[in-house]
Amino acid sequence: MAQAFDASAQQSLLTARAEEALALSKRLGADAAEVGASVDQGIGVSVRQGEVETVELSRDQGIAVTLYVGQRKGSASSTDASSASIQAAVEKALAIARYTGEDPAAGLADASLMATELPDLKVHYPWALTTDEAIELALACELAGRDVEGISQSDGASLSSGEGVRVYANSHGFLGTQKGSNHSLSCMLIAQDAAGMQRDYDYTSARDPKALRDPAEVGREAAVRTLRRLGAKRPPTGTFPVLFDPSLASGLIGHLLSGLAGGALYRQASFLCDRLGTPLFPDWFSLEERPMEVGATASSPFDGEGVQTRNNRFIDQGRIASYMLSSYSARRLDMQTTGNAGGARNVRLATPLQSRESLLQEMGRGIWVTELMGQGVNGVTGDYSRGAAGFWVENGKVQYPVEEFTIAGNLERMFAGLVGIGDDTDTRGSVHTGSWLIDAMTVAGD
Repeated sequence: MAQAFDASAQQSLLTARAEEALALSKRLGADAAEVGASVDQGIGVSVRQGEVETVELSRDQGIAVTLYVGQRKGSASSTDASSASIQAAVEKALAIARYTGEDPAAGLADASLMATELPDLKVHYPWALTTDEAIELALACELAGRDVEGISQSDGASLSSGEGVRVYANSHGFLGTQKGSNHSLSCMLIAQDAAGMQRDYDYTSARDPKALRDPAEVGREAAVRTLRRLGAKRPPTGTFPVLFDPSLASGLIGHLLSGLAGGALYRQASFLCDRLGTPLFPDWFSLEERPMEVGATASSPFDGEGVQTRNNRFIDQGRIASYMLSSYSARRLDMQTTGNAGGARNVRLATPLQSRESLLQEMGRGIWVTELMGQGVNGVTGDYSRGAAGFWVENGKVQYPVEEFTIAGNLERMFAGLVGIGDDTDTRGSVHTGSWLIDAMTVAGD
């Protein structure tokens, strides 16, 4: 990196700036205040066909102030954490708050809910990586993929490495800080046959650079994934079982969480409104978040309002056990926050798992989907329609690649029709899951 990142020094600086903003807010007449501040620094390189394509050194910082005058709210932000910028942001937020309408649900989270357990969750692993070293790793990844027979060219390999600090403080006296890091390496390759070109990719991501997979392994896996797509054709039209690859199954969980989010619920914009306690999945399925998991992608002891995070079980034995609420959405729904301001953290399954091979056998005849395209998901009705690519399955065996087709259904019906979950768990993101087998979806192909 062009400049060393001293996370501890940045932590001290942002803490001082947050305290300065709170003191100024009180002095100027705000009844309550909260401040969020962050700084991030990183390096990103990309290579293509053995040549360096881009090198980026980034540094971003910001401070946001939200003030309350009674139940009137005003917010302002700045990318400059100087005293002058902080004063300008506080004055602007206060002016906005004095002229906005009152909102009975506005205000800080309850003081009694502020986090008191603030352990080190081991999410900060700096990587003393030079630009030359980053380029060398990306080139090694791409070369390993390009060396696989059948790969015609590369769409590039990229490496990114970054670390940052965030601080949240409010006028209840709460102040929480956290240092964090994230590192990743990816490769996308192209293969061609008489039927045309195909591309696919692979990547590795971790907070700790030592947990990244070997660059050559990532490149070779990208090649395998690309080559297996050659000779793709359109599948038949009909109603078939569909097996979602783990990277896509996490998206289904994302749609579920969006439906459980308080913002959508109080606006009556979710297909899961008024469903608390009702069945949605088979009774063997449970889903929870574990925000205090050591070293995980989304771990944090406090949420975006300073509330102590906790394990939340959203689905318990198939039934909706909890919504996902911030203090504001909870007040709108006459409930209590679940510590989810900022979303869910470290989503995990609590279900029996089986091998992908057994899921394919159970499927018999259908489609294993490995890529989705488009944004055809209606959060209000749950209607689901996406362009897709993957593999046709007969008698529990993969037969040939398929593309240029659409899968459609309804999320509620899909969740109820979940047949099984694979043990091929993808752990690269904050949602950990294996493949999902849905019993029936409409496929529009030939």
